[in-house]
Amino acid sequence: MTGALFRRWLKLDANHRFLLLTAPVVMFLLAFFVVPLLSILIVSLWRTESYQLIIDWNLDNYAAVLTEPSYRTFMLRSLTSALIVSVVCVALAWPIAYFVIRYGGRYKLLLVLGLAVPFLTGIVLRVIALQGVLGPIGLLNLGLMQLGLQPVQSLMFTKTATVVGLIYLFLPFVTTAIYLSLLNFDFKLLDAAKVFGAGNIRAFWEVTWPLNWVGTVIGFALTFVPCLAESVTPRFLGGADGTLYGMAMGSQFSATGTWALGAAMGVVLFVVAGLTLFAISRLVDIKRSGFTGAGSRD
Repeated sequence: MTGALFRRWLKLDANHRFLLLTAPVVMFLLAFFVVPLLSILIVSLWRTESYQLIIDWNLDNYAAVLTEPSYRTFMLRSLTSALIVSVVCVALAWPIAYFVIRYGGRYKLLLVLGLAVPFLTGIVLRVIALQGVLGPIGLLNLGLMQLGLQPVQSLMFTKTATVVGLIYLFLPFVTTAIYLSLLNFDFKLLDAAKVFGAGNIRAFWEVTWPLNWVGTVIGFALTFVPCLAESVTPRFLGGADGTLYGMAMGSQFSATGTWALGAAMGVVLFVVAGLTLFAISRLVDIKRSGFTGAGSRD
C-alpha cells in the first residue's frame, strides 16, 4: 500500500506536489485566520442592543471609532507607546544578541534559551511581578531608600510603567530575531573592514547592520504589532490615565457588551497594523539585507 502511494506520488508533476504539500497549511490559515477575520468584519457592520447582536447593515460603528475623540486618543497613545517600546527593544536587543553570538562560545544556545525562562509563567503573573518592583514599596524604591534617596511615588500606574512592562515582555522576541540573523553572519567581514581602515563603529554601521537589517525589522514588527493590541499590561500597570486602544477594545466585548463596536475597532486595528507592516516592508531591500550565507566561527 505504501509503495503504491509512493509510486503515485512520483508520477505527479511538480505543481500537483506543491498543491498537496501546501494544502494543510492553506486549510489551517483559512479555518483559523481568514474565517475569523471575515466574521469580525461582518459583525462590525451590525449593531448591538442590550448585549444582543442585531443584523442591521450600517457603518455607524466605524463612524464612531473614527470620529470619537476618545478612540483617536487611545489609538494615538497606543501607536506612540508601541513605537517607543519597539525602538527601545531594538536598541537593547542588539548588544545582547551581538554579545551572545560574538562571545557566547559553546554557551550560546544556553544563553538564548535563558531568554525563554520568563515564558515559563503566564503573562499576568509576569506583569504582577513588575508591580512588586515598581510599586511604592517595591524593590526599586527599597533600593533607593537604602541609598538614602527619596522613593519614587509616581512610578506605578503611569504610562512609564506600561512602557517598562511592555519592554520587559517583548525584549526576548526582538533579541531572538536579531540573534537568528547574526547566527549566519560571517564576522570575517568585520575583520576585512578593519584591515581597510574602518573603526569599530563604522564597521558596524556599514557591514553588520546592513547585512542583518531583516532580523531587526522582524524583531521590530514582532514588538510593534502586539503592542498596538496590548490590554493586560496597561490594565495592571497603566492606571486610569494609561488606557490603550487594545484595552478599550477589549472592554467592548466584556464590560459594555457592545460587540459590534468592538469588532469595528478590531478591523481598524488590523488595517493600521497592516499598513505599518507594509510601510516597514518597503524599507527593506531583501537583495541587500539578511543572511550572508556563511556561519560565524568562534
